[in-house]
Amino acid sequence: MKEQDTVPVYIGVRKRKWGKWVSEIREPGKKTRIWLGSYEAAEMAAAAYDVAALHLKGPNARLNFPELVNSFPKPVSSNAEDVQLAAQQAATRFRRPTWQQEAAGGAVVPVRVGLSPSQIQAINESPLDSPKMWMELECALPVGEPYGSNPPEEWDDTDYYSIWD
Repeated sequence: MKEQDTVPVYIGVRKRKWGKWVSEIREPGKKTRIWLGSYEAAEMAAAAYDVAALHLKGPNARLNFPELVNSFPKPVSSNAEDVQLAAQQAATRFRRPTWQQEAAGGAVVPVRVGLSPSQIQAINESPLDSPKMWMELECALPVGEPYGSNPPEEWDDTDYYSIWD
């Protein structure tokens, strides 16, 4: 049996030489296409296509998963970015758990997940990465030696050994 006999065939989806599944759709009445993404599974790319086709071509569009029409996210507009975002949201619903990828013999590959501007801002303002946090911490901690110039009395009896001996 040839490899192409076992490869699922979905509308608006193709497989790259290196194994990724990609999806795009032509905008109605235009020669331009909207790139819907590159995915680790054919079903993810097919779901992305379905969301875009349903939005751009209407309820009579040919779909890969017509039974899921009511569960797909809807783009807020026909703007390419809005269509891409809704398509990516639909695709993530079809992501295989890592154990399924390994069982299927596929390598675990990181997936690009789109973040909203507010999510990116929240990450950038994370307290662990904040210069403001370090400045506040510096002001809260005492400056200089913690015990002045005299260590606690219990340290006098401590024997110090080199770890290299």
